[in-house]
Amino acid sequence: MDKSWFQKLFRRQQPATEDTTQTTQTRADGGDPEAQFSLGLKYANLNGGAQDYEQAARWYLKAAGQSHALAQFNLGVMSANGQGMPQDDAVALNWFNKAARQGDPAAQHTLGMRHQRASFGELSVQARESKIEAFKWFHLAAGQGYHGSLGACAAVALTLTREEVAAANDRASAFVVSTS
Repeated sequence: MDKSWFQKLFRRQQPATEDTTQTTQTRADGGDPEAQFSLGLKYANLNGGAQDYEQAARWYLKAAGQSHALAQFNLGVMSANGQGMPQDDAVALNWFNKAARQGDPAAQHTLGMRHQRASFGELSVQARESKIEAFKWFHLAAGQGYHGSLGACAAVALTLTREEVAAANDRASAFVVSTS
């Protein structure tokens, strides 16, 4: 007899077996970006063992090369922190940009934070541009419900003129998610 829809919805997930892991490994070796991301996540978050950030970065890099936004974001974090790769803010910013342009809200929020921080030490014209970009990225992340982005967007808005807020809103409205 067929199970009802709610029995299917609430059925227990079977724990991962060696066959499941092998299937993920096989799929990752075959070029599946989701499987590659899963292996990167596994190596970065080994429970009860030491994380292997170099292996995580290796698998994330393969998935990121196929436009996997979460892998790109994770590579940005790892590069910013020097986990499994040399610490490099320029490389981190590149990965955050790629993920944000694909619509990843965590990457968008991170770019908002970076632009906001950059505005503190810049000349007035550059600071204005950084604040407008910060507002845009916070606004986009807030539109997806990313925690803290709405408040951050409001805080940046308090430092902008009406014209600058309008320009930032125009940039956010013109944003189009990239597929690569």
